[in-house]
Amino acid sequence: MKRAAWGMALACALSTAAVAERITLDEALATVAAAHPDRRLAVSDLEMSRADREQAASRQDFSLFLDGSLRTGRRPEGDWKPDNIGRIVARKPLLDFGRTDQAVAAADQEIAARQADLLNTESLRRIDIMARYFDVLLADQQYVADNEFMTVAYLDWDKARERFELGIGNRPDLLRLEASYQDWRERRNASLQRMRSTRQKLAHAMYRPGQLPATLAEPVLQGNVRPVPEYDSLLPWVMQKNPRVQALQAQLAAADARLALIRAERRPTLDAEVIGGGYSRESTTRDELSAGLVFNIPLYQGGRVDARAARELAQKARRAAELEKLKLDLADSLLATLQEIDWLRGSGIAAADKQVEYRDWALERARAEYELELKTNLGNSMAETQSAQLRRKQVEYRLALALARLEALSGGSLPPVEGAP
Repeated sequence: MKRAAWGMALACALSTAAVAERITLDEALATVAAAHPDRRLAVSDLEMSRADREQAASRQDFSLFLDGSLRTGRRPEGDWKPDNIGRIVARKPLLDFGRTDQAVAAADQEIAARQADLLNTESLRRIDIMARYFDVLLADQQYVADNEFMTVAYLDWDKARERFELGIGNRPDLLRLEASYQDWRERRNASLQRMRSTRQKLAHAMYRPGQLPATLAEPVLQGNVRPVPEYDSLLPWVMQKNPRVQALQAQLAAADARLALIRAERRPTLDAEVIGGGYSRESTTRDELSAGLVFNIPLYQGGRVDARAARELAQKARRAAELEKLKLDLADSLLATLQEIDWLRGSGIAAADKQVEYRDWALERARAEYELELKTNLGNSMAETQSAQLRRKQVEYRLALALARLEALSGGSLPPVEGAP
């Protein structure tokens, strides 16, 4: 009867959406590489940086263009004659004194920053998928517990109502039991709605909108027992490996390269040029084919270079401040995460395990008393057992998420722990 009721509740929760097959945590995490909008945004930023790099490298490319004019001129004898010009010009930059090298260096650093941002986005998506997966499992178990409590409350109220109709009992007690039943019914119905909403959030996190998973496999969280380094030894690792730190450091290096590029605008340039032309008016000063070197030496550029350099310096200062603030936030997040892991392993799991042990014993005792017809609190003991098991799962899932956050802070991998297998 319980399985039938559970199946009906699940069907009710998923009645308005397409239902996907049973999935595992590994299958859910495999969708990190799906074309989720968050990932597409990070990939597009990376592709734009790569395009900027190609554009920077093209500064030294060979160019070929057509140059011409249609005009007429008046000769000394007073006649107007056409003076049309058509030329094909080939030009190749030879020396720009660091402009191209600095532009490419800045673009390479921006690519490194975007790659780190993409890694960070994938780490955040992984954590989000895990959290949504656990939310579904907890919502299902919460519904089972709330439904059990509601059933017990209904049976108590129904039994009191039958006795009241026989003239046994009083109305205040009957109203109290009915109010308790209605409260549990409200909680059970809210749990039923959470079953639907948590599945939709999981489907969206996996980028499978409209495909709500029907059942989820209970994960085997073997990583929950792995050793983790101490705070003092892990902090330098996080400051070096964290993708957000790496992204900001790369952006600082890109700012330095752009500053060098701006300052190089004061330096000369040297190009090689070959021109082939045709003219409607003959002249001894015009060549049909010519070749030479073209140089440009800036003498005065006003405040343009200084203004661009000042803006880049301000942007660099902003990035440096963001990096310093990020390191402070990471230190706080790392300490809080390690403390949460230590608390969950030290007392959270022990307390939850002892609660499960006690409730299992209480359930066996209630079952024995029920069989001997000494007491009728079996339903309440079963509900309490469900609540204890739910608490144990909450601790396990919370520990798994804390370890996943720790890995994300560390750039995807933790340093080895001395003395650990």
